Amino acid sequence: MRIVLGITGGIAAYKAPQLVRLLVKAGHEVQCAATDHALQFVTRVSLETVSGRPLYNDLFSPANNRSTEHISLKDWGDALVVAPATANFIGKLANGIADDALSTLALAFCGKPIMICPAMNTQMWFAPPMQRNMGYLRSLPLLSVVGPEGGELACGTTGDGRMSEPETIAKAVEALFANPAMPLTGQRVLVTAGPTYERIDSVRFVGNYSSGNMGFALARSLAAHGAEVDLVSGPTHLDIDHPAVHLTRVESAREMYDVATALYPACQAAILSAAVADYRPEHTADHKLKKQSTDGLTLHMVQNPDILASLGASKRKGQTLIGFALETDNEEANASAKLQRKNLDYIVLNSLRDKGAGFGVDTNKVTIMGRDGSRLDSPLMSKQQVADLIVEHCLIHQQ
Repeated sequence: MRIVLGITGGIAAYKAPQLVRLLVKAGHEVQCAATDHALQFVTRVSLETVSGRPLYNDLFSPANNRSTEHISLKDWGDALVVAPATANFIGKLANGIADDALSTLALAFCGKPIMICPAMNTQMWFAPPMQRNMGYLRSLPLLSVVGPEGGELACGTTGDGRMSEPETIAKAVEALFANPAMPLTGQRVLVTAGPTYERIDSVRFVGNYSSGNMGFALARSLAAHGAEVDLVSGPTHLDIDHPAVHLTRVESAREMYDVATALYPACQAAILSAAVADYRPEHTADHKLKKQSTDGLTLHMVQNPDILASLGASKRKGQTLIGFALETDNEEANASAKLQRKNLDYIVLNSLRDKGAGFGVDTNKVTIMGRDGSRLDSPLMSKQQVADLIVEHCLIHQQ
C-alpha cells in the first residue's frame, strides 16, 4: 500500500522515523509530509533517508513534482496517517482549515482513509473544544483514531495524551487494510476499462485510442473505499497492484461481454467505462492479408454484442449500473437517450469538444446524469479525481 505519513509539531515527532521503518518493512511505500513545527523535532534528512522519498513540506515549493502536489499525493496514496496529530492539526481538520502543506493535503484526502494519532498534554486532550472536535472526526466513515495512551508526558506529568508507540500504530495500519471500515465494504463492483481490439488478420485490428486510465482510476477509488473490484480490461499497458482488485485482461468486445456478463450477477454495482467497439470484421484471417490489387480492401463489419444493454436488461433490484458516453455532438440529448434506453442508473458524459478531456490525456471533465433527473458537472480534473467523484456521487452518497 501507499501511505502518506503526516508529522506535526509535537515532541512525539521524533518517533516518526521508526514508524516509517516499520511501515516500509511491512511492504508499504511511505511518503512523509511534515509541518514546519515538526521539523523542530525531527530532521528532513532523517525522514527522507528512511522513506526514500523527498519530504513534502512546502505547498508552493519549486521542488514539488506538481503545482498541486497536495492533490497528486492524495491521488497517489491509499491512506493518510498523521502521527503525531497535535491539537492544532486536529482543530484544523475538524473545521476544514487548510493553511499549510499538511492541512491542505489532509482536507484533499477526505474520501480516502485517514488515521490520526493524537499527542498532547492531558489538559489539552480533555479540553471541551478538543473533545468536540474529536467527536466530529470520529463520526466520519473513513477516519480512524489510534490513541492517545496514558503515560509520562513531556511536561513531566503523567496522564492521557501520549502518542501510541510506532509498533501499535503500524499494527493499526495493517488492521485498517485488512478490515477496512469503509462505506463500500462488503460490496463487489464490476469495472470495464480500456479499448477492445477487433482482429482483421493475424497482425491487424480495428481499435480506438482509449488508454484505460479512467477504468483503472475507478478500480483504485473503489478499492480505497472498501469494495472488492472485478476489473475487466481491454489491451492497455496499465497494471494495478491492490489485493481487492481482480484484473482480467481481454482483447475483443465478445471476450469482454462473456466475462462481464458472467461476473455481473454477483456484483452490487457495475461501472462500464471501456470504449467497446460497436462493430467487428465478419471474417478474420488467420494469416497476414497480402496486398493483391490497387482496388483497396473491403471489410464487412457486423455488430458486437452490447454489454451495457445486456447488463441493463438483466439488472435486478438493488444493483446500480453506471455507463459512459463519449459524444461529439448533441452530447446531452444522446447521453440522456442512452441512459433511458439501456436502463442505467447514471451515465457519465464527456465530450471530445472539451480541451483536456477524452482519450490519451490524464485529465477529464464530465457531467454525471442520473435516472432521477439529477445532474453534477465537474471542472477539469485529474482522472483519479473524476473517478473519486463518480464513486462518491453514484455509490456512496446514495447509500
